[in-house]
Amino acid sequence: MTTLSRINISFPHTLSPIRRLAVPAGALSTAATRRRHCSSPSPCFVSCAMKSYRLSELSVEEVDRLKARPRIDFSSIFSVVQPIVDDVHGRGDAAVKEYTARFDKVELDRIVEEVADLPEPELDPRVKEAFDVAFDNIYAFHAAQKTGEKSVENMIGVRCKRVARGISSVGLYVPGGTAVLPSTALMLSIPAKIAGCKTVVLATPPGQDGSICKEVLYCAKKAGVTHILKAGGAQAISAMAWGTGSCPKVDKIFGPGNQYVTAAKMILQNSEAMISIDMPAGPSEVLVIADKHANPAHVAADLLSQAEHGPDSQVVLIVAGDNVDLKAIEDEVTKQCQQLPRGEFASKALSHSFTVLARDMLEAISFSNLYAPEHLIINVKDAEKWESFIENAGSVFLGQWTPESVGDYASGTNHVLPTYGYARMYGGVSLDSFLKYITVQSLTEEGLRNLGPYVATMAEVEGLDAHKRAVTLRLQDIEARQASKMR
Repeated sequence: MTTLSRINISFPHTLSPIRRLAVPAGALSTAATRRRHCSSPSPCFVSCAMKSYRLSELSVEEVDRLKARPRIDFSSIFSVVQPIVDDVHGRGDAAVKEYTARFDKVELDRIVEEVADLPEPELDPRVKEAFDVAFDNIYAFHAAQKTGEKSVENMIGVRCKRVARGISSVGLYVPGGTAVLPSTALMLSIPAKIAGCKTVVLATPPGQDGSICKEVLYCAKKAGVTHILKAGGAQAISAMAWGTGSCPKVDKIFGPGNQYVTAAKMILQNSEAMISIDMPAGPSEVLVIADKHANPAHVAADLLSQAEHGPDSQVVLIVAGDNVDLKAIEDEVTKQCQQLPRGEFASKALSHSFTVLARDMLEAISFSNLYAPEHLIINVKDAEKWESFIENAGSVFLGQWTPESVGDYASGTNHVLPTYGYARMYGGVSLDSFLKYITVQSLTEEGLRNLGPYVATMAEVEGLDAHKRAVTLRLQDIEARQASKMR
């Protein structure tokens, strides 16, 4: 992802005076207190300790502070992003090329490629098979979300229905930078294809040689993407929102990204560009609920799978009930973190993450519903029976054999999900995200005679005489025609 400058982020639960769990001597491994001071892929010590809190000992105010996300200083980010948005609006392709050269260190002759003109990329057969399986599962799950057209006759002669139409032109943002995400290309382009979107622009940062990641290109071609914009960051979002000489203007923009991408989406959805966005976004999150039956190695791997996304990732462990070997989990986190190529990212994320001790599953899920995580893993015995208690989560992973990774890649569900607590009022990307719904009503003469007088009365109450006359004039015509037939 494109990085423009450092951001001021503070973590409420590390600053607030919340009581911590008293951990017995030796409960934290020695390795968990050591810091990683190297960037090489070879193993070296990392700090993987997570603060612990006993939920029953916290006040309502302390629980509120614990569930709060890092406060991001968007005012400083907006001050950086707004000039980029304005510059791309004014200078189009030339501005995008300049920002790509400045931030990504890549000089481009052209920033947009028509996907149909690009040759089929060559992938390792094993890699190709993996993406093909993911494509099939994601397609099947999203195609199943189609709903048939249904017409309802509310009164005799009064028929109403709702019809779906694909959003004509959509923009899909696929991050690059520290991790290339061709899986995101599938998650966004497949529902766009099913919805029937005519123009699909996929934006992704170019490689150092100006090329498109071959896995991203493979997914784009397979899912019917029409254009690829070789740019990232705020400049890519701006190009899709305004349109440029070579980049089609889109009506809605989807996809995850860093704070600058998010800021650009927020600015442009409230501008003359007239676009909408999928949802507000923040850093990646996972909340894991584990009981005494959970395998410590599995729990640790699930925590680290989100922590490795970046230093601002949010990782929460809830221990449900007694006899959970917390030390074994912490030891596994430390051991596995040391083995990760992105262990330093994970270590920094864990430094502001925390563990909550809950008396039972009801208390654990109650806190989870307050936290409203992007990903919720329930690694407990008989996990399925707790599904009905879940009110707020982006995506849920039930049972010991369901790691969050399957949803990220190939189970079929979408991995573009609400973060930062927005799961309280938003769902993840789905087929509906790429559709708009149009209501249609048609009345017969009998229908207007049945319904019209009630509409005229309501319009009269609201003092909207033209609304009333649109009905009563027609009713008078019906009466006049009937009278003439009787003569």
